[in-house]
Amino acid sequence: MLQAEFNQALAARAAQVEAFLSEAFAAPALDGEIERPSTLMAAIRHGVLNGGKRFRPFLVLETARLFGAPDRSALYVAGALECVHCYSLIHDDLPAMDNDDMRRGQPTVHKAFDEATAILAGDSLLTFAFDLVSDKANGLPGDTRAELVNLLARAAGLGGMAGGQALDLAAATAKPDENGVVTLQAMKTGALIRFGCEAGAVLAGAPMADKKRMRSFGETIGLAFQLADDLLDVTQTAAAMGKATGKDAGAGKGTLVSLHGEDWARGELDRLVARGEETLQLYQPRSQMLCEAARFVANRQS
Repeated sequence: MLQAEFNQALAARAAQVEAFLSEAFAAPALDGEIERPSTLMAAIRHGVLNGGKRFRPFLVLETARLFGAPDRSALYVAGALECVHCYSLIHDDLPAMDNDDMRRGQPTVHKAFDEATAILAGDSLLTFAFDLVSDKANGLPGDTRAELVNLLARAAGLGGMAGGQALDLAAATAKPDENGVVTLQAMKTGALIRFGCEAGAVLAGAPMADKKRMRSFGETIGLAFQLADDLLDVTQTAAAMGKATGKDAGAGKGTLVSLHGEDWARGELDRLVARGEETLQLYQPRSQMLCEAARFVANRQS
């Protein structure tokens, strides 16, 4: 019953975020802008409004709801996080990075347009994310907007997602040990998921103890998300995933699945889900959807 309720909530939140971003991309040039080039906007829409579960913005919206934040304010932050995530996918797919032709079952942005447009689309999405978080129209107090900008910058940048991608590229030649793999994955994948959980508490003005608890929950499910992703990479087909699979093994990159095996990975996912549920025990029953999100991460098939 809870799984069906979660699936409905995830789909509803995805539609909400997609509608918000579609409206934001359709807006004319804002105050301070000169013009929004049509080809660039088409590439952005192709890279963002192309399906996807919108799991990271879901975490923002559900955590914000848990702590009583206004839904409209949370939408700005959720939309910003999705912009950062989609920018990373557009750039990751480039020939200089992962060199992928398909994403979510469609041609990647550099294939549908060209490499230069894909780079600019990613650049634009990253900066637009900070536009959304810092915009007074989101209704958040100035100090809250500043805190969120700082958290998002650190999750997306040198010591977060971008740094993790650099470590991932280096892993093809300099094989990391298990601690190195965990660090890489916590940065490349986990940092934005951690932000999604912590941001909901921040924009609600929750006490520091709650922010730390949600940050811990985000770190836990971030580990689970990447572990499940690595498991799917060796067990699912490209058609099921909507993107190429088996690339880490082909490139000789180490993962926790390659180090310990599929059975260990499934057991570790169960342990991470249990840890996440324990972290949120204080908020039950209001945190049921977030606990279900942890189970979704561990059990997803695509």
